[in-house]
Amino acid sequence: MDNLRWVTVLLVLFYHVIYFFNNKGVFGGIGGFGEGPQYQDVVMYILYPWFMPLLFLLAGVSARYALERHPAGEWFKSRTRKLLVPATIGLLVFHWMVGYFNTAVAAKAGTFDGMPGVAKYFMWAVSGTGPLWFIQDLWLFSLLLLLVRKLDGNGRFYEWCGKIAGEKAGMVWILLLGLLFWLGEQTLVMHPRPESADGLYNLYKPLFYFIPFLMGYFIFASDEAQEKLGRAWIPLMCAAVASGAVLVSTTFGQDNTSPQYLSSPLNCLYGWMMCLALMGWFKARFDRTGQFAGYMTRSSFGLYIVHYLVIASLGYMMKIYTTLPPVVIYLILAVAVFTLSPLLYEILRRIPFVRWCVLGEKKRKNL
Repeated sequence: MDNLRWVTVLLVLFYHVIYFFNNKGVFGGIGGFGEGPQYQDVVMYILYPWFMPLLFLLAGVSARYALERHPAGEWFKSRTRKLLVPATIGLLVFHWMVGYFNTAVAAKAGTFDGMPGVAKYFMWAVSGTGPLWFIQDLWLFSLLLLLVRKLDGNGRFYEWCGKIAGEKAGMVWILLLGLLFWLGEQTLVMHPRPESADGLYNLYKPLFYFIPFLMGYFIFASDEAQEKLGRAWIPLMCAAVASGAVLVSTTFGQDNTSPQYLSSPLNCLYGWMMCLALMGWFKARFDRTGQFAGYMTRSSFGLYIVHYLVIASLGYMMKIYTTLPPVVIYLILAVAVFTLSPLLYEILRRIPFVRWCVLGEKKRKNL
């Protein structure tokens, strides 16, 4: 599970390299390199249906393991420091720089002319939230989980889920959980109003993402469910690849983050099958660690926190102020995000107070 988490985080970093220059109408980024097809955008269609639900699912599994070892109050205090502090105070200390580049195009057009500097700073801080919506959602889900645990105080529901997964028909029940995946996507606002917070709700998707988080906690934290997936990973992966190929080939060119796209049965089928297939594959083939894997397990959260500044700043500068060919820009940015992000993380975690604000760490860890 740890290996799958950090590998997925690395895929998020690569996704954002492509996303930043997409021309499919996806919110955010700086826009593409013309109106014609950008076939590199296929990366978004391959990754977006499953990588964030998978991260929430793995977070639910981790929450179960952590709460078996630590008191609930201590665990939530740790979650608040690790998640809420970087997603609030961290905006003012670090992520305002991301916000600066996120609003740079509007600033060049004179949109903020005459605005006081302090107002611009707070606007940049809010605009710098970017990928931190994930940890904001995760903190909320951690709070809600404590309430859910009160309803299952004796752990009977968790035990029942484990028994169901361990039965001969357990794999059938696991597959049918995809219906909850589909139902979760139906909670999106299908026709968001531009003047409202509908678009923000569709970004955070709290009702949808809470479902895989709870499934991770109650179902996939059990050894029985993981063993089932590990034994079935090959047919699961075949089904995921087949459904993904049909999805991409029939929808390429659409906005793959629109509520209509995300709530489609085919998108939900592919997303769910990919989550199951990857959990099974990593259980069967990557249930081991090493020096690099251990470092990534400890550091992937920090890389996620800091990586978007590299993409937003360097991506903006190259597209606006250079005439480099797109392929060169992509290559430079991909190399930069996988080299400069670890460097930036290592610098920040060595600075007292800043590491608490930005990374949610009380003191420097010996990695």
